[in-house]
Amino acid sequence: MEILRVENLSKTYGKGENAVKALDGVSFTVEKGEFIAVIGPSGSGKSTLLHILGGVDKPTGGKVYLDGQDVYAQNDENLAIFRRRQVGLIYQFYNLIPVLNVVENITLPVLMDGRAVNQERLNDLLETLGLKGRENHLPNQLSGGQQQRVSIGRALMNTPAVVLADEPTGNLDSKNSREIVELLKYSNKKYNQTLIIITHDENIALQANRIIAIEDGKITRDEVIRR
Repeated sequence: MEILRVENLSKTYGKGENAVKALDGVSFTVEKGEFIAVIGPSGSGKSTLLHILGGVDKPTGGKVYLDGQDVYAQNDENLAIFRRRQVGLIYQFYNLIPVLNVVENITLPVLMDGRAVNQERLNDLLETLGLKGRENHLPNQLSGGQQQRVSIGRALMNTPAVVLADEPTGNLDSKNSREIVELLKYSNKKYNQTLIIITHDENIALQANRIIAIEDGKITRDEVIRR
């Protein structure tokens, strides 16, 4: 079942002589439950692509359909709702709210949506992420690996259509990096969660089902490496 479709996506920053084309005619589809690694050199357009898929940055041209919905046909208010409900974003530097504890950070997207927290799902995520017993800890009371686990929980809490991770292990040591990748793979399998990861780490990329390589704003490789 197709969950994401990208059609002829382009993004240009600046105008005239200063114009920089970050994406140039990018097209691909993603099936529900796929685990995709997006690779490429710095400045290739990887992060721009991720931000456009997540509704954070608007394209110059082209279309993005998520779960059948034309993402950028919506007004700004509906786009904000879309981001909260349909997209789980994981960043390199966690982006946790320092005055909120573990549970409050994880449930923030649900609370911002004015909805009741699904306690069963929250407890399941705390157990899966190894955060039991740390529910009331603030971010500064957690290790880097634990903080990234919280950000994964936040991304998964709303059962989004797709989880987008931008260099999620880039700020972690090798042990924590391996654990975070294993958790993301586990959530991909356990929840049939569609997962797209941007990474410079070849070892992470090779664990995905599919690799998309981008260079100079264009897809240069799109290969299924395992079913």
